[in-house]
Amino acid sequence: MTDLYIYYRVPDAHAALLAPRVRAMQERLAVAHGVAGQLKRRPGSPDGVQTWMEVYPDTAAGFDAALAAAAQDAALSALIDGKRHTEVFMDLSTCA
Repeated sequence: MTDLYIYYRVPDAHAALLAPRVRAMQERLAVAHGVAGQLKRRPGSPDGVQTWMEVYPDTAAGFDAALAAAAQDAALSALIDGKRHTEVFMDLSTCA
């Protein structure tokens, strides 16, 4: 299992339109894949742009493709500045 962290920039003017799209997408993903997504943002908005992060813990193989398709279906790219960047993390093994 891996955790996905997706970050991107959002112009202040688009934040109120984008938030419900992302939350609706996350609800659909939770129903379809059992992954409870989180939506976060950095404090402040230098130059009128916010940094947002979606977090998806404990995802199974193939979830990244489902997430990419869901983001495209939700037309998120129309309201963000630049691309969505994905980071993948996994738990450290406790075995030596």
